[in-house]
Amino acid sequence: MRCTDGSARRSWLRAAGAGLAIVLLPGRSVAAGAVRKPAPRVVALPPPETPGDADALKEQAARRMVAAHPDISYLGPPPEPLLAIPVLEVELHADGSVRRIRVLRQPRQARDTTQLAIDIVRHAAPYGDVSHLPRPWKFVEVFLFDDERHFKPATLDR
Repeated sequence: MRCTDGSARRSWLRAAGAGLAIVLLPGRSVAAGAVRKPAPRVVALPPPETPGDADALKEQAARRMVAAHPDISYLGPPPEPLLAIPVLEVELHADGSVRRIRVLRQPRQARDTTQLAIDIVRHAAPYGDVSHLPRPWKFVEVFLFDDERHFKPATLDR
C-alpha cells in the first residue's frame, strides 16, 4: 500500500556526480547545498628565515608551501602525465607577506587548481624579510598537480 502522507515522501538523494543533496518535498525540490570534502589540514609554520638572495627566497617559499600543506603535497618525482600546471607570480611586501598574486598560466583542464595554488601561497606566507633584496620582490612558481590534486612546487625539482 502506498503512503500519501507528505512527510513520508521526504527523502534525501545524492545527485549523481554533482555532489548535491536534494530535498524532495511534496510538489517541489530544493537544493540543500554542495557536499564537500573536509578542508585540507594547514600546518602553522615557525617564523621564516631572512633569505639571502632571490634564489634562497624562492627555495624557502617552496619548502614553506609544502610544509604548510602536508596532506595535499608530495615530494617524489612528478607523475606522467600531470593533471594541471598553473603558474603564479607572487609579489611580496618588504616583510615577506603577500602583496599580489598574478596568474601567468591557467591550465585548460582542472582549472580549480589555480585557486588551490593561490590559497597554498597565501597560507604559507610570510616568506621572510626581503627588504634587503633588490626590488621588485617577486618570484614565479610552477605548481605540478597530480590526479589527486596534490601539488609540488617545481622549484623543488631542481
